[in-house]
Amino acid sequence: MRVPFAVPFLVAAMASAQSESAAERNARADAIHARVLTLDTHKDIDPKLAPDDLPADPKTREEFRARFDPTVRGKQQVDFVKMREGAYDCAFFIVYVGQQKLTDAGYARALAEANAKFDAIERMARKHGDTIGLGTSPDAVEQLHRAGKLIACIGIENGYPMGNDLANIARFHARGARYMSITHNGHTQLGDSHTPAEGMHGGLSELGRQAIAEMNRVGIMVDVSHAAKTTMLQAVAASEAPVIASHSGARAVNDHTRNLDDEQLRAMAAKGGVVQCVALADFVKADKARSEAVQRWQAECGVGRGAANDEVTEAEREERWLKFREGMPAIDARFPKANVADFVNHIDHVVKTVGIDHVGIGSDFDGGGGISGWQDASESRNVTRELVRRGYDEAQIGKIWSGNLLRVWRAVEQRAAAPRR
Repeated sequence: MRVPFAVPFLVAAMASAQSESAAERNARADAIHARVLTLDTHKDIDPKLAPDDLPADPKTREEFRARFDPTVRGKQQVDFVKMREGAYDCAFFIVYVGQQKLTDAGYARALAEANAKFDAIERMARKHGDTIGLGTSPDAVEQLHRAGKLIACIGIENGYPMGNDLANIARFHARGARYMSITHNGHTQLGDSHTPAEGMHGGLSELGRQAIAEMNRVGIMVDVSHAAKTTMLQAVAASEAPVIASHSGARAVNDHTRNLDDEQLRAMAAKGGVVQCVALADFVKADKARSEAVQRWQAECGVGRGAANDEVTEAEREERWLKFREGMPAIDARFPKANVADFVNHIDHVVKTVGIDHVGIGSDFDGGGGISGWQDASESRNVTRELVRRGYDEAQIGKIWSGNLLRVWRAVEQRAAAPRR
């Protein structure tokens, strides 16, 4: 039985830390932050990331670079400059495709869109290999970190693009994918999503169970973020390896359908899994007025829940999301975001409920994530500062930032390498 993290230690450590000035504590936190490997399991991308060709017009070219060139301090929450500024070492760059119809045509279109994002990540690593490397194993991640390089790993958000072809899972692995989620917003051929509430399969479909077995076989982590509770619990039970929630919060802290309740946390921990706490403001802290304003803006932009994806090209969808992101500062000014302390409340709850070995960080940057104090990669030290303020030591902070996720990843590799039953 796993013993939850000792709350009295936190209390004692916080009392001891009170003898430090805020400046001294922050300096100590910054030194810890510089030493640990920081890893974020969820950073969304545009398929035009790291473009080979730029527009001829100088003004258009600069705007294009600000949006898609990772070497400049541009409009993305994560680029090489912000990563260096914030000692934000590693991120899973996400192959995301919005939910469409469960048809052969829909699957074919989704697979093409997924491959365009794989292409973009490969292009970035090829063009800028002196700065960033592709991490395809925990050992590779650590080696790249020791070499002083930034690190990109690949995760798939939404298993929809695999269609009905289980062989696509091995193809995704060959392209570098190291986790895949069962759903996004909307039920897939693999299982039920957290939305809509009315299920389609009663949890996992039979194809979803076969997909989990295949992910176990090839060495892809099973991701249960966005899944309905029934789907999530069945996925944990079906997997022969620990699973992850790549960007989910604690429902006891904020009662949102995207967050996991204590029963789900315990199921994850019992299987050795890890919950990567998400930094998307509406998932972090309840604010009805803010949520309603965000939902109205999403509807106006044609994104988010209920948005029609079937007749929209990937380029059109990305333009809609750009409009949405550009309008968010006005909403933030009227309805302040959740902050870093609110975010760490989720980490605290997971630690107190199932222990220090089962929590990590998944920002959802460039996909809606970002909170006051951690708006982009450059502000990542503020998370470590808050953890230090609450009494976490360097070893525990190392587990939260990367150690727990790397442990699960290694367990998945080991299961894939083991003889089949």
